[in-house]
Amino acid sequence: MSSRTALLAGATGLVGSHCLSLLLAQPIYARVIVLTRRSLGRNDAKLQEVVVDFERLSDHARELGADDVYCCLGTTRKVAGSDEAFRRVDHDYVVDLARLARENGATRLALVSSVGADRRSSNFYLRVKGETEHDVQALGYEVLEVFRPSFLVGARSERRAAEAVASAVSRVLSGGLVGPLRKYRPIEASTVAAAMVGALVQSEPGHHEHAFDAILSLAPRAAASV
Repeated sequence: MSSRTALLAGATGLVGSHCLSLLLAQPIYARVIVLTRRSLGRNDAKLQEVVVDFERLSDHARELGADDVYCCLGTTRKVAGSDEAFRRVDHDYVVDLARLARENGATRLALVSSVGADRRSSNFYLRVKGETEHDVQALGYEVLEVFRPSFLVGARSERRAAEAVASAVSRVLSGGLVGPLRKYRPIEASTVAAAMVGALVQSEPGHHEHAFDAILSLAPRAAASV
């Protein structure tokens, strides 16, 4: 009998939208709480929307009670408008969410990060991603699953021309990305979402990091558990 509650942030994004559909289909979850800036306009008996301003997420602390957290929050510097605004979304919002959920009893968390994430990197984007991973890990989750995809493939609600070009080039060159370079291969957002759900539904204690090959191997677990 289903008894677990999932908490999802970033449900309107490329990975998050797939994640939501998978979570609603999972018999292990009796309830799926979605943090969103606006109503998704979706009807499902399991779905509970919490409309939030992520700048004031602590105002909704009591509504963040869940067993499993799926964090698909993220933006780009271009969309955010500055390095500071980008860090606010990709680091501060993520860590605030993870902290508040942990304080409300969550024990498992799946996080979308990036290939190459490293808090000591000279690259600002990768450094922020690495700092986020580090700070979330410090919160003491029993299970922390970190996903590090390269270029995400899928239909976006917003146009990211540079990313689209890079992804197209990466697809062409994908066959040449072998050995240590395999982790830079583009990957379907739906596959990343399936791997996140599969990892937490059949979780093992500890901190685990997943790049391209590990994501591919984890994805079938989501379907197997339905």
